[in-house]
Amino acid sequence: MGLLDVILGRTKPVRPDLDQLFALPSAAVTLQAGAGFRPTGLGSVCFASVEGGAFDRLREDVRSLLDADTARGGVPVEFSRDPYGYTWLLAQQPADDSEGTAALVNDLHAVNTLLQDGGFGPQLLCSLMAFRNTEQRSLALVYLYKRGTFYPFAPVPGGGDKRDNALELQVSALLENDLRIEKDLSRWFPVWGAPGL
Repeated sequence: MGLLDVILGRTKPVRPDLDQLFALPSAAVTLQAGAGFRPTGLGSVCFASVEGGAFDRLREDVRSLLDADTARGGVPVEFSRDPYGYTWLLAQQPADDSEGTAALVNDLHAVNTLLQDGGFGPQLLCSLMAFRNTEQRSLALVYLYKRGTFYPFAPVPGGGDKRDNALELQVSALLENDLRIEKDLSRWFPVWGAPGL
């Protein structure tokens, strides 16, 4: 970081630590015990698409890796594009199963690692893992790739673009010993319509 960065108040970005994703299974246990939210078996990765053959090959590598178990009953990975032009990859594993949760985290980690190692790390935005409670309320734990932190996102059911801030704060306090929670609340971006949520 140079003198100009210090004067202008810029900080050096946090180096992404993809191994933070491996804390999600223990966070899922805490979340279930403390707030009644169970994993849905759905998780997604959001990234900015890039045109070109190298990115297309990498995308097919991701598809091949995650679809390897479809012959044994696994669910194929799905790609979609949101209204802002970002690409979402949706992965699915068995819900309410600790092995399924661990497998889902492995899938999310593999996608992030392949994109990062392929030179497309700057295109990665976030990954999320979805949860639901007995009242069918949705909750996501969102990993911000560029910050190396997590935050909860809780849309209000049937509320359009409204979020349950009280629940988000409750969940962040509950998980502060399990996950590296993002301290800057302005970075808790809404992920309306995220696949799997």
